[in-house]
Amino acid sequence: MKSGIVAIIGRANVGKSTLLNNLVGEKVAIVSPIPQTTRNQIRAILNEPRGQVVFLDTPGLHASKHALDRAMMAAINNAINGADVVLHLVDTTEHIGEEEAMVIEKLSTVRVPVILGLNKIDRGAMCLDEYILAWENKLHRKLSEATERIMPVPISALNGTNIAHLVDELFNRLPEGEALYPEDILTDFPKQLTIQDIIREKLLAYLKDELPFSVAVYADEIVDRSEKLTFIKAMIFVERDSQKGIVLGKGGLNLKKVGEASRKELQNIYGKKVFLELWVKVKKNWKQDPELLRQIGYIV
Repeated sequence: MKSGIVAIIGRANVGKSTLLNNLVGEKVAIVSPIPQTTRNQIRAILNEPRGQVVFLDTPGLHASKHALDRAMMAAINNAINGADVVLHLVDTTEHIGEEEAMVIEKLSTVRVPVILGLNKIDRGAMCLDEYILAWENKLHRKLSEATERIMPVPISALNGTNIAHLVDELFNRLPEGEALYPEDILTDFPKQLTIQDIIREKLLAYLKDELPFSVAVYADEIVDRSEKLTFIKAMIFVERDSQKGIVLGKGGLNLKKVGEASRKELQNIYGKKVFLELWVKVKKNWKQDPELLRQIGYIV
């Protein structure tokens, strides 16, 4: 039996969360076209007769600017250091940039096998050769001669193309061992963080590019009032008064839509009625507040 941890690493918006959800067959990570949607390290478990894979979805690798960025970088480094296999996911429709070079530089020194997931082949993959060449230049040899070190696998995380082959390659590189989690566990992501991420996903969906990185959600009260009802009070933090107006919308319409969509998904997840109370608060420089970042769960 094979068992181990696979860290999914890549720059922002390459499809890591979409791939994670496809790999385990259920939604465990929020998905949005907005860069850096994922801010926490998310574990999801795949169980098969041949063994168990614990996937770690990580924030997009990027340069550190403030306390929130540093917390996300720490989550990435922890995932890499604890992994049995690293899955380097790239977007083959985008040219290599400074951030991708930073990922390759970081992963070139790891002592565990690396899978190069060449994602979005359903959209043409016009830049696929750039990623292979970048790795070959770093390793000073052809990838066909370095399959024990890194294996390229073209995939589509969105429509599932070649995902079965990807899983085969991962199992081939995992160590033998007993399962790390019971078979009935899909994820160990805490309830508070799940609630916060779902609300933030709906904010990103409704507000799109208006608040790319200036919003955070803190569920400061979660109370099971009965077997059939959970009360949730959540605070939405923004940095400026103008952003508060965007979140609220005319007559509070935006906030109402976000609340309705969030409540519906939470009720589907927990199988009970949810009373969701949302508040919007201006807190300047919240990304630099370590105590708030700890409460939200970004700093562990």
